[in-house]
Amino acid sequence: MALQRSLLVRRGIYHAPSCIGLHASGCLTTMSGGNEDDWEREISTEAVHAGEMHDPSGSHIDPVHMTSTYVFEDSEAIRSWGSGETDAHVYSRVGNPNREALASKLAALEGFGMEEPVAAEIFGSGMGAVSASLLGLAGAGDHIIAQSVLYGTTNHLVNEVLPKYDISTSRVPLLEASLLEAELASNPNTKVVYVETPANPTMSVVDIARTVEVAHSHGASVVVDNTFATPVLQRPLSLGADVVVHSTTKFINGHGTVIGGALVSRDPDFIENGGGALVRYMGAVPSPLDCWLTSIGLKTLPLRMREHCANARALAELLESHPNVKTTYWPGLESHPQHEIASRQMEDFGAMISIELGDFESASRFMDGLSMSSLAVSLGNVDTLVQHPASMTHRLMTPEDREAVGITDGMVRISVGIEASEDIITDFQRALSGL
Repeated sequence: MALQRSLLVRRGIYHAPSCIGLHASGCLTTMSGGNEDDWEREISTEAVHAGEMHDPSGSHIDPVHMTSTYVFEDSEAIRSWGSGETDAHVYSRVGNPNREALASKLAALEGFGMEEPVAAEIFGSGMGAVSASLLGLAGAGDHIIAQSVLYGTTNHLVNEVLPKYDISTSRVPLLEASLLEAELASNPNTKVVYVETPANPTMSVVDIARTVEVAHSHGASVVVDNTFATPVLQRPLSLGADVVVHSTTKFINGHGTVIGGALVSRDPDFIENGGGALVRYMGAVPSPLDCWLTSIGLKTLPLRMREHCANARALAELLESHPNVKTTYWPGLESHPQHEIASRQMEDFGAMISIELGDFESASRFMDGLSMSSLAVSLGNVDTLVQHPASMTHRLMTPEDREAVGITDGMVRISVGIEASEDIITDFQRALSGL
């Protein structure tokens, strides 16, 4: 088993076993018949153990392979590698042990419970992964359909960059099935339907399984940005999606120490020769140290997400009942328009909340009233981060375009940390009292 897992790590592929979680006896616990506690235990075990290299030096924690190139023992080793008889590391843009270990660990979590192999590749940023997912599936003359609201830089890529390469795009609100069906019929050259759920920053939720059903019936692939939910809360591949993308900068790393991204697929060939190969050809390569730091953070992802979600629920309930908050957007609230969909496809509802305070002045006064929480773009850190989408992450959109997708001047986005919930609530109550 150790040898088999080692070989899989070298390829960034993880074949999820039918039983998860090593015990001291060497036996494996099965997933069948387990309850919710079993599931949490098993995915926590995968987060810790999947993809570990178990370096020949005996190092307990994987070492950092900070090298640009690798040495062949002799010309016979070169010949054997060149003919495909043996595997070898050659150059860190092509492959690096830390990158491959992280890829295998993330593939294990995104493919948790699936029988088919799942493969992953790691990129130097989330946008590197998003770009590779789209360029790996679509080319000149093809069409891409996305939902109305997207992360600001993804929105710019879809609207401004891809059309320069003769890739046309269109939008469908919430990728609602009948509207998506009509859009696909109008654009038979559609290669990709791109999903972001929960969406940034409106927290709208898209029905992944229904979107997959409609897209696949027209021969289009489905790419899902799973950054907000993480594989602990939502696994789009198990719902039929073809590709998952992550900004590993966020919850995957969890500590605000790296920039990174990931591409995960049910098709290992797409990772080896399709979108995943663009990391080599376009050079969006992460450093070994960033991969190592991300892998260390990923080990505690299930534990962190449990605290993130619990704190988000406590804060969302406070915000929904507060007289100075006009609307609270969190998928876990029954008032959320897509709460039922979120309940069906998510294990829990995440750490991201947006609130509507009415206008820019109120949003500014609220943010200036915070003391413990930090004002910063990005999200998924262990500490609570607050930002104003209209003037920060989505500032490149025109005011008209922002308003059309529900991003108002009074909207504030919150990434709830894992501090004591009482301290988070106290900080927000103090800031809201100044409105």
